[in-house]
Amino acid sequence: MLDIYLDSTTQVPLYQQIAERVRQLIATNQLKSGEHLPTVRQLASDLHLNINTIVRAYLELEKEGIIISRRGAGTMVSTKANDPKFLIQRQRRLSNVVSSNIIEALSLGYSPEELDAAFHIHLARWKEERTNRAEKINGKFNKPIDESTIRIVGSHDLALSLLISQLKHEKPESEVEVIYSGSLGGLIALQEERATLAGIHLLDEETGEYNYPYVKHLLPGREMAIVHLAYRIQGLMFARNNPKRISELGDLKRPDITFINRQKGSGTRILLDLELRKQGILSLEINGYERELDTHSAVAISIARNEADVGLGIQAAAQTCDLDFIPLFRERYDLVIPAANYHNAQLEPLLRIVTDDEFKKVIDNVGGYDISQIGSTNFYK
Repeated sequence: MLDIYLDSTTQVPLYQQIAERVRQLIATNQLKSGEHLPTVRQLASDLHLNINTIVRAYLELEKEGIIISRRGAGTMVSTKANDPKFLIQRQRRLSNVVSSNIIEALSLGYSPEELDAAFHIHLARWKEERTNRAEKINGKFNKPIDESTIRIVGSHDLALSLLISQLKHEKPESEVEVIYSGSLGGLIALQEERATLAGIHLLDEETGEYNYPYVKHLLPGREMAIVHLAYRIQGLMFARNNPKRISELGDLKRPDITFINRQKGSGTRILLDLELRKQGILSLEINGYERELDTHSAVAISIARNEADVGLGIQAAAQTCDLDFIPLFRERYDLVIPAANYHNAQLEPLLRIVTDDEFKKVIDNVGGYDISQIGSTNFYK
């Protein structure tokens, strides 16, 4: 199956997205001259699209001479795809697209810093969704850690995604794996030595304290560093102009509202269940409670696609998908790192970026975060 991600939030037609992705796969040598592409029917089935959409994409590529379709021989990458002129033309097209959008945004009064934050957050969201699907297919979570790889396991967060993107930008040789298995999953991965660090936001019901009680309970006797990344706002995400007139958590019981949930073990799911108990709301009363997604971005995208009316998530995810948002909770998101890993030179570049002023500016511009204590570190045993 071709590695194709379709963005339903953009105005670019689906067939053009498919054609551009094939061009990219060829340009990066992931598809080689003479290699066969899936049949129209097969790709339409894989992407859950109408056959005509695939036909239009293939026709566009065939007109450019990038692919060749022959009766009885299928569709394959042509020799022209290796022509340097094709790569130059493709890069020129990309430059024109980027320049046009930058000029348009600047003309609307946006600052270069706002453009930088918006670009990184949308690129990070796209990478997250693609990586998350690949991890589920390949079962990477169960593989032992390569000593040269930073494996981050835990709860999804856009600030964390930006941190990883910045690390890859500054240190391209860095190997980073990110597995979104929820906050509890992150701590269990540390317990079983299947992670370098974990990203968590877990509220302890008894003490009202975030994260440390869980670290103490699940990792007793082990010295751990807890590095603060950000306070963030959680709330209800729903379509622009609030067509269902949602105003509070109690509205989830309404029969005309469809909810989309986070996976068991995620900090967001634990927070939701705690609040439902406080308000005397049963999960059986919520239409869609059993439907689960692994990231805030996935929940926001599902709502933007009208697959659900509302979900609980962070403000930054709502903003990236142009959703309305009602703030409900302010929570703490931390990085939990075994002391030995914290002092290892492997993590030095990542930990340095956390306290970098430029990185702080990017996170601040995203919205929905309080970074006043970013980088503060405490050691526990």
